[in-house]
Amino acid sequence: MALFGAIGIFVFMSKSAQKRIQELKEEIRQHDHAYHVLDKPVISDFDYDRLFAELKGLEEAHPELITEDSPTQRVGGAPLDAFEKVKHRKPMVSLTNSYSTEEIFDFDQRIKKFLGKPDAEIEYFCEVKFDGLAIELVFEDGKLTQALTRGDGETGENVLSNIKTIRSLHSMGYKLHTKSSPELIEVRGEVLMYKKDFAKLNASYEEEGEDTFANPRNAAAGSIRQLDPKITATRPLRVFCYAPGVIEGKKFSSQADFLSYLKSVGLPCFASAPLNTVKSKLSKLESLSLESPLSAIAKGAEEAAEYYDFIQSIRHELPFDIDGIVIKVNSFDLQGELGMIARSPRWATATKFPPVQAQTVVNDIVVQVGRTGALTPKAILNPVSVGGVTISNATLHNQAQIDLKDIRIGDTVIVQRAGDVIPEVVSVVLDKRPKNSKPYHLPKNCPICGTPAVKEEGEAVLRCVNTFCPAILNESLKHFVARRAMNIEKLGDKIIEQLTEAKLVKRFSDLYELDMDKLLSLPRQGEKSSQNLLESIEESRHTTLARFIYALGIRFVGEQTGRTLAGHYRTLEKFLGTNEGELITVEDVGPKVASSIMERLKDKKFVAEVERLIKVGVEIEAPKKTSENAALKGMNIVITGTLPKPRDEIKDMIEALGGKSAGSVSKKTNYVLAGDEAGSKLDKARELGVPIIDWQQFIELIQK
Repeated sequence: MALFGAIGIFVFMSKSAQKRIQELKEEIRQHDHAYHVLDKPVISDFDYDRLFAELKGLEEAHPELITEDSPTQRVGGAPLDAFEKVKHRKPMVSLTNSYSTEEIFDFDQRIKKFLGKPDAEIEYFCEVKFDGLAIELVFEDGKLTQALTRGDGETGENVLSNIKTIRSLHSMGYKLHTKSSPELIEVRGEVLMYKKDFAKLNASYEEEGEDTFANPRNAAAGSIRQLDPKITATRPLRVFCYAPGVIEGKKFSSQADFLSYLKSVGLPCFASAPLNTVKSKLSKLESLSLESPLSAIAKGAEEAAEYYDFIQSIRHELPFDIDGIVIKVNSFDLQGELGMIARSPRWATATKFPPVQAQTVVNDIVVQVGRTGALTPKAILNPVSVGGVTISNATLHNQAQIDLKDIRIGDTVIVQRAGDVIPEVVSVVLDKRPKNSKPYHLPKNCPICGTPAVKEEGEAVLRCVNTFCPAILNESLKHFVARRAMNIEKLGDKIIEQLTEAKLVKRFSDLYELDMDKLLSLPRQGEKSSQNLLESIEESRHTTLARFIYALGIRFVGEQTGRTLAGHYRTLEKFLGTNEGELITVEDVGPKVASSIMERLKDKKFVAEVERLIKVGVEIEAPKKTSENAALKGMNIVITGTLPKPRDEIKDMIEALGGKSAGSVSKKTNYVLAGDEAGSKLDKARELGVPIIDWQQFIELIQK
């Protein structure tokens, strides 16, 4: 009897725990939705943490009650070896691009002409063009079963484990909130990162001394393609849905109808409304939520163009990056009638924003000296906000560009962020030019060491030819220690500048004679960081011939040329003893590159430094001989897009198997290895008829 009594108490306690766990899961999901989707938290972080801790404690006491959809399980499972390749049921095509309201009217005229309705007023669905990573969420019988990247448009990678870490999807339990789910519904959208979250993420990386991301889009794309979901879970990602793929078991009449359904089943997407409502509500908006009408139903091209102008005026107030708008024929029946043009839908267009411009004043022009001695002029600007970013300087490239635009100190200029990233001076506002202004000319001597600058035949830049110029030394050292060169990862730019300023390092080989006492003599240099740096230098002593040649910083000798030279000469001695005639016979080494190499090899100081590097303990591993049966022997494989492994690692794989990886596509290219969000190299491959392969096909190729 005692046994049965104990079992009864256990069952009662288990049922009680099960009920409380279910209550907590539901309450936490609601708070997740309010915070991460609606941006409207209703409880404090402390109260949320208390609920989460209670749930975690109950699950630890009753592990049999843990389910996949529990908030405690969001982080995901073990790291993956690679992503599964899955063919899209319906290709994820790209849109045609336009750049002005005039082109919106042209698009409207093409639609009407094709439909044979020149006087019709077409209803358009207008939405922002997110600057993130395209994704396709596949729901079968209401449950999320796959999450596919765009890939090459035909085949994507299943990143479901990583997508499940996004809180807005986790808060809905990875299932549609409806009693009658379609058999199949594919929902396309964008994974992105809010600007404020991106800033916090980069700030935390800077504090830890890690590399930061260039922009929110790169951060989102890199996060989704992590092989370890636990890393993805630490990134503040969001997903917004906007388009259908294949749908079975349900019909929709329009884009607006489809988006309304997505909202009703709990998927994150912004509300839509007539244009006037959108303008009225967004112009007074303090914060954006999914209830905000960010998309507009436009009556004709005029309203679509009006939406474009309005969104462009508020784009920098939005919490995430956009690069334009998308205009779609709203009716799905009309979309079907209009069909496709090649790989793009006839019924949609992306209208992008032109680069953002502003006026400011050139306070000064300074000259920087690079690793190769190039003198590069830079405009020091009166700080100005361009597209939400404060710009205080811009490159002027060279004297020819300064002369072409006639840029002078004191000028009022128009600046823009080229591609919304790189600041550049577009033109001078001549009617604001000071009366006493004078044309600007680059100095005849290096501004750092005073050596006369030289302009070589056929080049636009002036160069300092003093190899011991402090500026050249600093930049050369930064190149020498880079990851793809000697890989001294703990040696940052600031420490290099401190070392050269203190005269502790005057050449590459001096790095290998640093000790604890020398490092501790530097300002703010601690014992632990000094020890880490010395260990990093020690690890770099063993390198390959290809890396060593590249690290020496010979003009026109990049990574690929370094690998080609290493493969040809096989030893450092043979490389140092070569001649111009032999160099020209090496693949990819033309007269210009050969001349540059020989100029360095004839420099006794350069050769003495190379020999000194060997004396201080640098060990160079000879390239392994490529088997006649090597999988990629003689092949040139160009890489583009985001792939499961870092690009540098893939290049090493190709080289190890007898191939090479050039930086551009040509008729000599054997394959283009294309990952997600592949760019112009993919277009060039199609134009030249070069075979395109994905990651899975690449793996199959090297396994043969």
